[in-house]
Amino acid sequence: MFESLTEKLGSALRNFRGVGQLTDANMADALKEVRTALLAADVHFKVARDFVERVQTQCVGQQVLKGVAPGQQVVKIIHDELVRLLGEGENSLSTARPLKILMVGLHGSGKTTSSAKLGKLLKKRGYRPLVAACDVYRPAAIDQLEILAKQEELAFYSDRVSKDVPAIGAAALATAQATGCDCIIFDTAGRLQIDPELIAEVKKLHAVVQPDEVLLVADGALGQEAVNVAKAFHDALALTGLVLTKMDGDARGGAALSIKSIAQVPIKFIGTGEKTADFDTFYPERLASRILGMGDVVSLVEKAQETIDHKEAEKMAEKMRKADFDLEDFLAQMQQIKKLGSMQSIVGMMPGMSGVQLPDDSEKQMARTEAIIKSMTKQERRKPDILNGSRRKRIADGSGVKIVEVNQLLKQFQQMQQMMKMMKGGGSKKMMKQLEAMQSQRGKLRF
Repeated sequence: MFESLTEKLGSALRNFRGVGQLTDANMADALKEVRTALLAADVHFKVARDFVERVQTQCVGQQVLKGVAPGQQVVKIIHDELVRLLGEGENSLSTARPLKILMVGLHGSGKTTSSAKLGKLLKKRGYRPLVAACDVYRPAAIDQLEILAKQEELAFYSDRVSKDVPAIGAAALATAQATGCDCIIFDTAGRLQIDPELIAEVKKLHAVVQPDEVLLVADGALGQEAVNVAKAFHDALALTGLVLTKMDGDARGGAALSIKSIAQVPIKFIGTGEKTADFDTFYPERLASRILGMGDVVSLVEKAQETIDHKEAEKMAEKMRKADFDLEDFLAQMQQIKKLGSMQSIVGMMPGMSGVQLPDDSEKQMARTEAIIKSMTKQERRKPDILNGSRRKRIADGSGVKIVEVNQLLKQFQQMQQMMKMMKGGGSKKMMKQLEAMQSQRGKLRF
């Protein structure tokens, strides 16, 4: 979501190359670009103005430390200010048990999906969640929550007959107590805009269930409008936190940078995709690092620890070390990577890669590759050399692709095997020299 902001901030910070001291003169143009970048990202104008003023106050007159480039010093100052802007300090959930969470927001913000995602996350933390369907106006919302609850093995409560939302909430609490659930997540109804009826209904539900957390689910693509929505709900319900959704989109993302300062409510979670696994605790310092192109290695490692089978990973590493890696292993590796989330979200966590956009069809290409390998027999996966023309045609027909795509995959896999054999045979130094030469040549071709 922050690719454009990352690119523009990077351009502004390049102005400090070769500067020996930070002064009003050399800061002016760069900070003007920073302000423009923030406004272009739909950050509230007051937030952008105050941010730039704080950065300028800290930067001007600072001696550049020995061995530290001026740009690096400014990056550190901007990083710290971004963390402050995004909401440093406490953003964890209440430790109460049972933990009662009221999810509120406008229609289409992603409340229902976020309720299931939060349930899955809390289940990993040792809770026994129950999700309660309190949207009595959209039967589809009840169906969706029930399907997601079943998929993630969460307890579920609904009443498809009653329209009394507070009564449904009270019944959900009683059900949770009777079944031993220690976390109840209430998915409420939304509207296209804030109106008295919506506020009155959630207030009544709030009075009955006495939630420990009131989380507003806001669409991160709304920009400054998300800030206005947060203020309205906060005035009515005293929000305890925010869930920003659709943070994997291509919108400008100004809501994330404005909402804490204007609404004075901490962001607690962010949704980064459509899958139930695409939901993370919000860490201001990590998002600040990603905005500045530093990546988010910590989150990537945490995701890997949660989703990847360590024994399987060790087994794969040993096979790669021995250059004994076949297409069956390759398929298993792909399936492990898919558990980490979308390819774009993974790339965004890598240092220096946050501004890199993968092709629009990268996910589809990965799915096609998986389909091709799954169309092979076990023998063919283990011994790709036996794949003659007729076998390749059968695989292409079975996976719904052209023969040329099967051939391309096999060629790429063969090249990967050759690289592994080079590493095994002590050719790693030679390969590194080749890669360095390629990188040097690429540098010469830059304009």
